[in-house]
Amino acid sequence: MIAAGQVDGHGLGPRPEACGGSVRYEKAETILRIALDMQGTAEGLSLDDIRRNYSDRPLSRRTAERFRDAIERVFPQAQQANPGELPKRWRLPTGTVSGFACVSAEELADLASGVSLLRRENMAMQAGNAERAVSKLRALMRSDALTRVAPDLETLTEAEGIAMRPGPRPKIDPEIVTGLRQAILASRKVMLHYKYRGSGKMGFETVHPYGFIYGSRHYLVAWSENEQALDFRNFALSNIERVELLGSPFRKRRFSLREYAERSFGVFQENPFDVAWRFSSSVASDVKDFLFHPSQTMEEQSDGSLIVRFRAGGAREMAWHLATWGNTVRIIKPALLKREMNSLAAEIRRINSPVKSPRKTPT
Repeated sequence: MIAAGQVDGHGLGPRPEACGGSVRYEKAETILRIALDMQGTAEGLSLDDIRRNYSDRPLSRRTAERFRDAIERVFPQAQQANPGELPKRWRLPTGTVSGFACVSAEELADLASGVSLLRRENMAMQAGNAERAVSKLRALMRSDALTRVAPDLETLTEAEGIAMRPGPRPKIDPEIVTGLRQAILASRKVMLHYKYRGSGKMGFETVHPYGFIYGSRHYLVAWSENEQALDFRNFALSNIERVELLGSPFRKRRFSLREYAERSFGVFQENPFDVAWRFSSSVASDVKDFLFHPSQTMEEQSDGSLIVRFRAGGAREMAWHLATWGNTVRIIKPALLKREMNSLAAEIRRINSPVKSPRKTPT
């Protein structure tokens, strides 16, 4: 995110100290953030966009209107991006507020951390694209501002320690991701040369690619023409051996990748069910910092414990996650998740039980 700076007395751009320090007036900062985004989008911003994206809680419609009106007063170049259409959207011509933008060391460090995380997850192509974007952003900075943030940037980047953190990562061929992206943009069918995890056998499947879900494993979400499926399925990117772009296009169905992902706790798609977990008081403060699911609610109990509720599928992945909390969590519902947890625990005990040596027969 590009931070909004303050304007000096001569209107020549942001004051040097504004790039790294905190902005004193939050409303002025919000107005400048909205203005920068109005310039940075071709389709413009609606009042609903302003309500949702510039505060921890949705703003009232009247507050959003005040912000929009303030921008129109300060920047008379503001124009409606979609005349005659609803909802109305506003934008600013290129260059209107460029002089107000400056980038702090913290923001550059966060972008560098993002590049490191992409590399750690073996998403080399995305990391390269992000790295080039960071380089372009730094190239646009004034030399005096870049000189000021450079020492802080080096310190913050070293402090992250993300790139050196060990951990398993999926193997993904960048050319496969590139081919899938091209197919998604062009709405073209593809033939996946795919190794199925269960059998290890190679297969071929014609699919309509829609997007990606990234997690401990990375997946392509696509509509499968397989007669046994004829539905949306997840295909592990690491199991795709080759992508063959076909000549025929496909007509996109009404589909929300966000809603599709939110149906499940992880990536395995199941019918959603109501979930309730009780965490003990010893971990309640840690639990409050967790986002288990976008639909979650939290209920503090008189004994200090915390109940988390949400609705999603994916009992197996829930059990895997709950195992990391040990005896600090109890499943209230559903019963099927309790059975899944007990099954997982029994499986772990069986695999890790010590092997008894056979008794020696006395001679």
